[in-house]
Amino acid sequence: MRPFDAVQHLKKQLCRQVLGQDLVIERVLISLLCDGNLLVEGLPGTAKTRVIKSLAQQLDASLGRIQFTPDLLPSDVTGTEVYHHEKGRDELVFQPGPLFNNLVLADEINRAPAKVQAALLESMEERQVTVAGCTHKLPQLFMVLATQNPIEQEGTYPLPEAQIDRFLMKVRMAFPNDDAEREIMHLMRQEEGGSGHVVETISQQKIFAAREKISQIYMSSAIDDYIIALIMTSRKPSRYSEELANQIEVGASSRASIALDRCSRAHAWLQGRDYVEPDDVRAVVTDVLRHRLILSYEAQANNVDADQVIAKLVSLVPVV
Repeated sequence: MRPFDAVQHLKKQLCRQVLGQDLVIERVLISLLCDGNLLVEGLPGTAKTRVIKSLAQQLDASLGRIQFTPDLLPSDVTGTEVYHHEKGRDELVFQPGPLFNNLVLADEINRAPAKVQAALLESMEERQVTVAGCTHKLPQLFMVLATQNPIEQEGTYPLPEAQIDRFLMKVRMAFPNDDAEREIMHLMRQEEGGSGHVVETISQQKIFAAREKISQIYMSSAIDDYIIALIMTSRKPSRYSEELANQIEVGASSRASIALDRCSRAHAWLQGRDYVEPDDVRAVVTDVLRHRLILSYEAQANNVDADQVIAKLVSLVPVV
């Protein structure tokens, strides 16, 4: 099976397992193909955890789950050295934590204190953890999928800007519509009766091969200019609109340019093309920039959110 066919099969299987969330599933696959981390925000019961668990089941990959709580310690995440006595020898042996899996579910990540966030930061950016001065490499296929609840803020720690910028994309999960809700109930009945379908896993090598194909996707200079224009407008919005300038306090970093480039190529590849169109950039720009813009007090006071600001930004920037 070709890498493209394998990924399309993976997408189809995920859509069968998680109903009514096709857009979120596509974003999960884009993050996987871009070797990035994903932040999923949604109300309780919107299948955030199910998406991630289903991905681990469909892939030939291990899953580690971390339920973040305020009393969590960095060693609970990274692992720690434990005393080991064997054959008359005493030594400290490193016991890997849940980070040493291919897919890591960081459930309610905003409930973790600063030290745990710092420990997670190294793994997300450097793909390694350091314990007691020793560096331990993480698996080649590694992805952090973090969830957070947008309404329950009691006992939470807002994610530092330095960490939230490490997420390739931030997606929002909404409640399903009427038809999807009915299908969800039917699916749960089938699973309760033990009539679930047989899972055909996709090998990690297919994902690596797909990444290689995506790296060869053609990006014209016009698309490069369009991406740069979008990012620079977020930093200097006054060049296009005074209203936009009053809504954005801090624009997107260079990580946003890199993420928009990678996600656009992955989106084009999933559509079966070997080149990027402006529509590919526009398709992913909201999820790439949503968590990277810091809005002004005026915007927040007027109940203007990041999605509205990005929509305005995209409407103002022409395709070169």
